[in-house]
Amino acid sequence: MSEFAEVLRAWRDRVRPAEVGLPAGPGRRTAGLRREELATLAGVSVDYVVRLEQGRATNPSPQLLGALAIALRLTEAERDHLFRVAGAAVPSRGEVPRHVPPGVHRMLDRLGDVPLAVFTAAHDIVLWNDLWATVSGDPGRWTGLEANLVWRHFTQGHDGVEWDDTHQEDFSSDLVADLRSALGRYPADRRLAELVARLRRASPEFERRWHGGRIAEHRTSRKVVHTPVGPVEIDCDVLSVPGSDLRIVVYTAVPGSEDAAKLDLLRVTGLQEFVTPGR
Repeated sequence: MSEFAEVLRAWRDRVRPAEVGLPAGPGRRTAGLRREELATLAGVSVDYVVRLEQGRATNPSPQLLGALAIALRLTEAERDHLFRVAGAAVPSRGEVPRHVPPGVHRMLDRLGDVPLAVFTAAHDIVLWNDLWATVSGDPGRWTGLEANLVWRHFTQGHDGVEWDDTHQEDFSSDLVADLRSALGRYPADRRLAELVARLRRASPEFERRWHGGRIAEHRTSRKVVHTPVGPVEIDCDVLSVPGSDLRIVVYTAVPGSEDAAKLDLLRVTGLQEFVTPGR
């Protein structure tokens, strides 16, 4: 068995279902993840996971290796080892970090009562909890550039979200300034450079703001999100993860308010569809 296949199997076996939000269930032959569970978490077929663990699939893509590292909750050192034994180049320190440390995973597990998501310095969403998906829409359905907040904001609009004039201006300006700051920190990241180039071609508003040359980091905003239970006014705060340049975005409502009660209801109902009585 190759080193890649061996560590992949070992790391799958050590992840408890409860750690990734899955029920343990009766009759499990292993305390760790089943192959189909890892496949679902990593977004690949079960057959491909089987072939990886049997050494019959070679040259997995960097994107797949990154997804496996997140699904298996690997440390940065373990992720780098996974890349090396797969024959792939270890992610460069000059590129935007996308790896989510185990501690951030545990934070999401513990803070299920507030909508919470993790973004890279380029504003790609990489992890979220169930309440975030309920409030903002399930990011799991987005692919490619759609998973980037800046791209969606400037090219697809922001249906379902409202700001007052001041907060909308600040939010748009902060996103552009934050992306420019990231480009300065990661000049070798081709994906980031291509994102900026495409935004400048696709969005006159982004291009206009880019010419302003502003450098900043988006930290907070207030907005109204339209949800299945009605509009909810929330505060959006951005927390930095030391050493990784990831951003944790947290939505909160004023305690005891009608908005807080709506978030409580959404936490209970989850992603289930709301059906009008009699229909």
